[in-house]
Amino acid sequence: MTNMAHKQVLIAGGGIGGLAAALACAQRGVPVQLLERAAQLSEVGAGIQIGPNVTRILQAWGLGAALAQVAAFPKQLQARDAQTGQVLGTLPLGERAQARYGAPYATIHRADLQGLLQRAVQDAGVELHLGQTVQAWQGSEAALQVNTVEGLSLQASALIGADGVWSAVRQQLLGDAPARFTGHLAYRALVAQADLPAHLRSDQVTVWMGPRLHVVHYPVRGGQWLNLVAIVHGAKPEQSKDWDQAGHTQALMQAMGAVGRDLNERLASVPAWRQWALHDRAPVSGASDMAQGRVALLGDAAHPMRPYLAQGAGMAIEDADTLAQCLSVGDATVPEQLQAYAHARWPRNARVQARAIRNGRIFHAQGAVALGRNLSMRLMGERVMDVPWLYGSGASLDR
Repeated sequence: MTNMAHKQVLIAGGGIGGLAAALACAQRGVPVQLLERAAQLSEVGAGIQIGPNVTRILQAWGLGAALAQVAAFPKQLQARDAQTGQVLGTLPLGERAQARYGAPYATIHRADLQGLLQRAVQDAGVELHLGQTVQAWQGSEAALQVNTVEGLSLQASALIGADGVWSAVRQQLLGDAPARFTGHLAYRALVAQADLPAHLRSDQVTVWMGPRLHVVHYPVRGGQWLNLVAIVHGAKPEQSKDWDQAGHTQALMQAMGAVGRDLNERLASVPAWRQWALHDRAPVSGASDMAQGRVALLGDAAHPMRPYLAQGAGMAIEDADTLAQCLSVGDATVPEQLQAYAHARWPRNARVQARAIRNGRIFHAQGAVALGRNLSMRLMGERVMDVPWLYGSGASLDR
């Protein structure tokens, strides 16, 4: 075990990735402090899906019981045609996911996941610096001097940028262009299931696919609420860097165009939407995109991705787990440990980013491509929809 006496890891960003990294490091005895620009930790947004590759890690961190109290565990994933309403394919989740991958498939509100991570971090004694934004750092062979906009100055042996898609740490480390607008707009909503007619309530993940659009909905908060996400193609809104804007039903329905009666009724049941302009980056191309010297990137700061594989938060949590392992094992220097982390993570993150882009094209396909998609899903639904290389923990599941 590495001597931890002189190690101090600073994590910039108190979102899901930053909290996960802080918890994973603390549990492995790596001294860690967390900087967050907001005056208090809070999470905007709606639901997220977390596959067995993610719930397996949360359980290993001792969060299984806390997760079970706030998440939902859908029985299946169903794909439907947005125009005809026809069921194209079904993937059993529930007991099958547990049996095949050794962990459940869960759906959860972002705030609930952030809340349980935050409580675990505080219970682990991690020092939180709220209202602090990393401005710059200077490095030496022995340590980093990290300065915040608000005037705080801290010594660290490593700085982890978990500060999201508009990462200031990334900007200083890599100096590359900002994240790119994907041309896609996401409209998100949460509706109490009790407020819905019985036939619109759901205990499964449903994906509706149509020309230049798709909709996904699933239960959260123990099944009491339904999370809905509608993604359409559209122009970049003004102030597009604003993560959360008021989205209007009329604008969404206009962008969706003609959809079938079943989906139209589902969308019409939503009283209000919030709008996000989706940004991503090209897939990670090498370890130096994720770590250089004593500075590393994690989650959206390293590899923002489109939501078509439902793995944005998942890859951040996997990053966190690997980072803590690399920082806590062996006699390597901190830069060597961060390089080991980057080498371990960049190929998988790149693969997930690329698959998410590909899935978006398939989900939103038109014409002959859409016909081919529907036919293959009808013929091989479960085989096409399952993702063993992603959800499994062993190479034997890879394909």
